[in-house]
Amino acid sequence: MGKDEGAVRDVLLERYGRTFCGEAGIELADRPKPLFKLLVLATLLSARISADVAVAAAKELFAAGCDTPKGMRDASWQDRVDALGRGHYRRYDERTATMLGKGAELLLDRWKGDLRRLRDEAGGDDRRIAELLTEFPGIGPTGADIFLREVQAVWPQVAPHLDERVLDGAGRLGLPRRPEQLAELARSEEELARLSAALVRVTRSRKAVDEVMSAAAR
Repeated sequence: MGKDEGAVRDVLLERYGRTFCGEAGIELADRPKPLFKLLVLATLLSARISADVAVAAAKELFAAGCDTPKGMRDASWQDRVDALGRGHYRRYDERTATMLGKGAELLLDRWKGDLRRLRDEAGGDDRRIAELLTEFPGIGPTGADIFLREVQAVWPQVAPHLDERVLDGAGRLGLPRRPEQLAELARSEEELARLSAALVRVTRSRKAVDEVMSAAAR
């Protein structure tokens, strides 16, 4: 790792390195409840809607008791719609409320409400985990990548999971585009998840790229 790469990493982590779980108030751990909350968040982030709205909607769902598979399943469809509406997730609220209920049922029926069982069924392989995740309504390849980017902080067996969006951000900042080389910049799985989130954020804004490069050069 070069000095310039280390400087870029440090600026990224300082300014943009909050995970999406962190924004949604999810204290991620290798336990059923926070893993389910991440699944909900990944579902919401998968739609063509701003990340801020998705995070706000997740918080409203959790506050309404939809923070476990059973809580999500047992909530009425209207309760889920109302919670999404309070988070301003209105464009997709009715369809998403249905998908979240069906996803909770699937998780309970097939994996007893515990995503660690899904991971173990996949043998810890991130590609197989992604395939299984796409069986949840509303989770496609993008949603699976979102889940894996965040969960690698507590599932070291899937790290490094660095998808094309992360690698695109790295390329814009002059960082390695090879996953193995980019992963070497992180000093832990938790930091790798933060770095991934930061690189996703900078893909949205040329201004952010210029800001990071300018600060790293000082």
